[in-house]
Amino acid sequence: VQLVESGGGLVQAGGSLRLSCAASGFTFSWYVMSWYRQTPGKERELVATVSSGGISTNYADSVKGRFTISRDNAKNTVYLQMNSLKPEDTAVYYCYARRLTVNYWGQGTQVTVSS
Repeated sequence: VQLVESGGGLVQAGGSLRLSCAASGFTFSWYVMSWYRQTPGKERELVATVSSGGISTNYADSVKGRFTISRDNAKNTVYLQMNSLKPEDTAVYYCYARRLTVNYWGQGTQVTVSS
């Protein structure tokens, strides 16, 4: 099983980034997919979730209206479009897959937003 994130980097405040997470080794379309983020000394925070079929989404209040989660089950990939980025969005972003009691984590990708 692999979840491989990409698309992180350094961006100025107000800019945009698109994260991707490519999944392999499991039946991607069966799993709810989420993005989490974590900064040093803090707990991992749930950012956004998309249902297995891609119809239902949920967001943390801090990113509502700025971030969009989506998935392409044909490509086994989940995305996080991040617009109007703020310095407080700086974190390592992790991809997460869950189905019943089974879950998988990606290795994370760093997003740094400069002011």
